[in-house]
Amino acid sequence: RALSAPTVGHLDPELLALYAEEQDLLRTLFQTQNEWTFALSGTGTSGMEAALVNLVEPGDEVLIAIHGYFGERLADIATRVGGQVDRITRPLGEIFTVEEIESALKQKKYKLFAIVHAETSTGAEQLYIKEIADLAHQYGALFLLDTVTSLGNIPLKIDDWNVDAAYSASQKGLGAPSGLAPITIGSLAKSKIENRKSQVASFYLDLKAYANYWMGAHAYHHTASANLHYALTEGLRVIVEEGLDNTFARLRGNSETLWSGLEELDMPPFIPLEYRLPPLTTAQVPAGVDPHQVRARLLNEYNIEIAAGFGALKDKVWRIGLMGYSSRRENVTLLLGALRELLK
Repeated sequence: RALSAPTVGHLDPELLALYAEEQDLLRTLFQTQNEWTFALSGTGTSGMEAALVNLVEPGDEVLIAIHGYFGERLADIATRVGGQVDRITRPLGEIFTVEEIESALKQKKYKLFAIVHAETSTGAEQLYIKEIADLAHQYGALFLLDTVTSLGNIPLKIDDWNVDAAYSASQKGLGAPSGLAPITIGSLAKSKIENRKSQVASFYLDLKAYANYWMGAHAYHHTASANLHYALTEGLRVIVEEGLDNTFARLRGNSETLWSGLEELDMPPFIPLEYRLPPLTTAQVPAGVDPHQVRARLLNEYNIEIAAGFGALKDKVWRIGLMGYSSRRENVTLLLGALRELLK
């Protein structure tokens, strides 16, 4: 209903008032008091690119920790915006230790260090975020965190963990359509942006211009979609009304039911329980099963869509999302029953 409400102009007072509420709700979910907290017009990748094009200047030394596909995307974009990028990697399905991060940070004077909190390609949650952020600052680097799959799905504490900048997406834990990318910028990162030596290479993703549109003078920058903001704000309201702790507990409980059912079907989760993501489960495809056929039959016969693995995990896992409002016990029961029938 929110998405289909009558459209107003991008500078309409009604929409600007909604922006203020949306910012407060985003601050609640990010657990931050950052002034620069708003939603960009674009998908989660626009949030990633906005963070990097604003925080990285040509020639800056950048360190990216990669434990899946989206860490590689961070490194790709950081290189494109002129960063001198070093990578540290872990095999798919593993996460970094604090000691590995510190060893890498010692090698050079990095301006920025970035890592993915919840790696959607593998279903792994990178632990020790506060310790990693503290190390980044100890060695003089800003800390950028990808929270595309973690925001609204698992605990995230931007201020308590000393995260300098983070971005997300509207369609995962926030329960809205794709098309908006929440972002939050702390004081150190904001100062870096405001005191750049070179102009931000993107007009569209210039965060100073975004801040001028969202706050203060509400200066025209681009034509934002009012309806997408209606939907995002409603999705945020739903989460805050349920309560963050209650939301996280519901997601965790439903995912644990899913994991138990997958074990019984001889298709155990790919990620160890210690750092397994509740909102995104990678289930191992049983030997002798055609993964594409099963996905097609789930969609055609049961109206259930699950995602394929990609990259090195192609045809080895299915990716099952239990995010936001769709994380319901009845959905888990329906999926497990359908898989049981299809794998007979």
